[in-house]
Amino acid sequence: MPRNQFQRMIFALITVIITVHAYVFYSLYVVNGTKLMEINHASGVVEAINNQGGVYMFGTYMPIWAVVLVEFCFAYCLEVFMGSPLSFRLASRIFDPRNNHPMIFESAIICATVGLMCPAMSLIAAIIYYPYYAGFSVITLFATWLKLVCFNFPFAFFTQLFFIQPLVRVVFKAIFVKDIQARGEKENPERAESEEDVIADIFRRIDEVQEGLAHERRQRKRLAERVE
Repeated sequence: MPRNQFQRMIFALITVIITVHAYVFYSLYVVNGTKLMEINHASGVVEAINNQGGVYMFGTYMPIWAVVLVEFCFAYCLEVFMGSPLSFRLASRIFDPRNNHPMIFESAIICATVGLMCPAMSLIAAIIYYPYYAGFSVITLFATWLKLVCFNFPFAFFTQLFFIQPLVRVVFKAIFVKDIQARGEKENPERAESEEDVIADIFRRIDEVQEGLAHERRQRKRLAERVE
């Protein structure tokens, strides 16, 4: 995990670069690919986009590289100023990074980030891809936003949790390998030596959480009995 502002900026940069390319591919090929080919009478998505003069955005047609660049700018700003800081705060409300296993805490951050970024980026997409040539309607914009959230959220959740974020962490560790090694030597944390130890440690922490919840329920029950 990044430890300073520079590392956080680099971490966000790597995340957005991978995510934006994945989303553009998902939107053009998976969600709208068949429709584009039917409208433009093309045998492939790229051919269909070229036949219509690009991807419709901001009321005009733009090349794919421009679409990627525009979405990158929006996504990076949102990730730096909203997604990254707020997701950490939300995850910290439920899990304590000092007591919970890093894998659990990082998964909570990923889920919080998806919950924040997916609706925000879907709203931006609904605005910039809106068919302004047919007139503007707030109801249509709202309906388009909801449709995009329904399309994007499952894709965002599973790709971020199981593919994008693990890949980002691999790339991040490769870039800051010396800093991470120096940090580990300085802090000298107790780390599991094998995958079995990691799994055992996770289940041990889960048991501790469950015991804490059970103790809290017993205390509430005793308090309720005293009040009665």
